[in-house]
Amino acid sequence: MAGLAISFGSGAMTNSISEVGFYDALLIIGSNATEAHPIIGNKMKRAACRGARVIVADPRQVELVDYAEVWLRLRPGTDAALVNGLINIIINEDWVDREFIAGRCEGYDKMWAVVKKYTPARVSEITGVPEERLFAAAEIYAKTRRAGIFYTLGITEHTTGTANVMNLANLAMVTGHVGVEHAGVNPLRGQNNVQGACDMGALPNLLPGYVKVGDDGSIATFEEKWGKKLSGTAGLRIPEMFDMVLSGYVKGMYVMGEDPVLTDPDANHVRKALGDIDFLVVQDIFLSETGKYADVVLPAACYAEKDGTFTNTERRVQRVRKAVEPPGQARPDWEIICDLAARLGYQMGLASPQEVFEEIRSLTPAYAGITYERLDEAGLQWPCPDIYHPGTPFLHQTRFPRGRGLLQGFEHQEPAELTNDEYPFLLSTGRRLSHYNVSTRSSKNLESLMPYELAELNGADAERIGAFEGEVLRFTSRRGSVTSGVTITDRVPPGMVFMSFHFWESPVNELTNSAYDPVAKTAEFKVCAVKIEKYNGGDG
Repeated sequence: MAGLAISFGSGAMTNSISEVGFYDALLIIGSNATEAHPIIGNKMKRAACRGARVIVADPRQVELVDYAEVWLRLRPGTDAALVNGLINIIINEDWVDREFIAGRCEGYDKMWAVVKKYTPARVSEITGVPEERLFAAAEIYAKTRRAGIFYTLGITEHTTGTANVMNLANLAMVTGHVGVEHAGVNPLRGQNNVQGACDMGALPNLLPGYVKVGDDGSIATFEEKWGKKLSGTAGLRIPEMFDMVLSGYVKGMYVMGEDPVLTDPDANHVRKALGDIDFLVVQDIFLSETGKYADVVLPAACYAEKDGTFTNTERRVQRVRKAVEPPGQARPDWEIICDLAARLGYQMGLASPQEVFEEIRSLTPAYAGITYERLDEAGLQWPCPDIYHPGTPFLHQTRFPRGRGLLQGFEHQEPAELTNDEYPFLLSTGRRLSHYNVSTRSSKNLESLMPYELAELNGADAERIGAFEGEVLRFTSRRGSVTSGVTITDRVPPGMVFMSFHFWESPVNELTNSAYDPVAKTAEFKVCAVKIEKYNGGDG
């Protein structure tokens, strides 16, 4: 979110899901869409079958590589160099949209001062991608008018994640591929309501509608509505919270719909913090691994047991309707929060999800024209400033929210952790099609599809280690050690191993590095160094 907010003034997918199948070129970078976003992934395959030219940039041979005209198999953590190389070729070949740059952008000279150093030869050396493939990808993307960029956590989960996103914005702007239908920059959100959570201010430096916490003029509107004086100081991001628990600054934590013991990096660090904290509340639909550390567990209703709205990756606000009553003592999140506030001395005065949404409309201009009645059919895409507005399928048609789009130069930086003689493999993490984060293990049907982790290991590495298909091996980093079965495959290149984070029996985030991006504070889940050893079943 942070990168596009800086470059464009808005941190959201610029285009609509319905457009995906009708692009003429797709640059899919750091996104295993057919597993992590299978509905969108299917639309990408449909576009390829219709004749769209597909470029996939990924170290792994994900399914979309089978549909790609060009596969850019870059080394993990070299995304900035790759994008710089594409921009360098496009500028030198004069495939740029000079009218768009002159009329809609600023910072071109500063960007070019960096990008001009990233010649195809240098980029090939850094990334491992052959020069001819760089030229082919650059030409396809730049010369195709209906061309879109799609990315996910393979771009953001690096110590340079924000810079990676802004560099993709650079690529779109220099070619004029933004502000129109079937061309834009499209982050595919990791959960169904991540966009909505961000819209509602679930970030430590923002209030609903992306109002900055320190913006005294805008905060006054919220203070008047809520009848309380608000702090002008930004809060903490997740990695900072755990560090400050261990330093003694943070005494209590309220964890809602999150299982950081399994999903956050350097999980042993997280466990130590949760073991030391004075008071922990966990609100969830299952007793999670994090819930086992809690002083109080608040049972919450799942999506089918409550009313409300979600805002999905294309900015579409949709109704959620209760199908069944919550079991036992489980309650909808909004009710729990309202009651908790009341016990702390503040009456929110909200009696239904619809009343909550009316408050959202009154404080968030992009939602002002959206009502429950208008959401009854297909939902609406923000911005929707009044009740007569049809919603906005694509953004930035005439201007960016910040005025001019900001072009900046970004140097290649190595990942925070590299391999050495002791830890010779690069580990990258992600999702599997059969599971979603950690809670789907509770489904017998999904569990039957993939009941345990199988780390992906290249055949050359397996031969060197003496490993066989399905064998359980031990994986160790500087932070922890786990065991997992392996599958031997060419999906990963030699020297790389891939694991998912779904399985508590193989908690891969005990291995991952908590080094994080300085802006978004997102950890570097995609690159850390490990060693692989034979596993003695009795050694834990």
